[in-house]
Amino acid sequence: MAAFCLAEALKESGCNQTVRVIDETSFHLDRNESYANMPAEKNLRGVLRSEVDRSVSKDSIIIVDSLNSIKGYRYELWCLARAAGIRYCVLYCDADETHCRKWNDERREKGEGAYSDKIFEDLIRRFETPDRRNRWDSPLFELWPHKEGIENTSAAIVDAISYLTKKADSKSRDVKTLQPTIATQNTRFSEANSLYELDRATQEVINAIVEAQSQALGGPLNGVSVGQGLPLINISRAVGLPELRRLRRTFIKLTGQTSLSGPPPPSDAENAKRMFVDYLNRELETA
Repeated sequence: MAAFCLAEALKESGCNQTVRVIDETSFHLDRNESYANMPAEKNLRGVLRSEVDRSVSKDSIIIVDSLNSIKGYRYELWCLARAAGIRYCVLYCDADETHCRKWNDERREKGEGAYSDKIFEDLIRRFETPDRRNRWDSPLFELWPHKEGIENTSAAIVDAISYLTKKADSKSRDVKTLQPTIATQNTRFSEANSLYELDRATQEVINAIVEAQSQALGGPLNGVSVGQGLPLINISRAVGLPELRRLRRTFIKLTGQTSLSGPPPPSDAENAKRMFVDYLNRELETA
């Protein structure tokens, strides 16, 4: 609700930046499954963080509509904003446990998405309240939905919009645009290059499969080559373009998630193709 009101109010304000909301719903993620255990929760945060990283720019305002309940995760989002050289703020819906429990029960009674009692208790226990003294929680704009409701004209939303859209100059001491460091700039350049190579290489693999199937005229394939020294793609059945595109999207998403806690995505086309071919051979064998 707060994210929706903020997005609508930003559009009504006449700001010339693109406004986008990134949330669990965007990826069709179930809230109970996403918070069922720590690996699932880590995966959820990874998916959202990767999408934010791809989307942040000086021409857009990104609203991350999620629990964002862990201060370490808010710090990660703050680092993304700093690396992009943009403004950052936190809009905090301050509601006590009693009202949160009531709203969750009401959603369950209406058949809407609600947390199970076990997960609700766990989230309440682990919640880390934003603190404006932390740079990753500042500036902090607070909403009190159980007292004032949430409207486009709520004071916190109006203040947040003013902060995000106010023209900054040498006299604007109350507006802070985060400045990237040399380290974050180099990291983002490296990640951007890796994502470009990954995107290009996987598309070339898809094109090779489509071309090979076209030449086979529906007959069997003994293996599709995508380059010298690379493994063959083993295809025992016809694989349509929609399925290939779905597999490609999933592979790119999984590779991006893995890079959050492990090695970065491949920075050259040959390694990217080898990884994608291995992935396709596993998936098509079990399909």
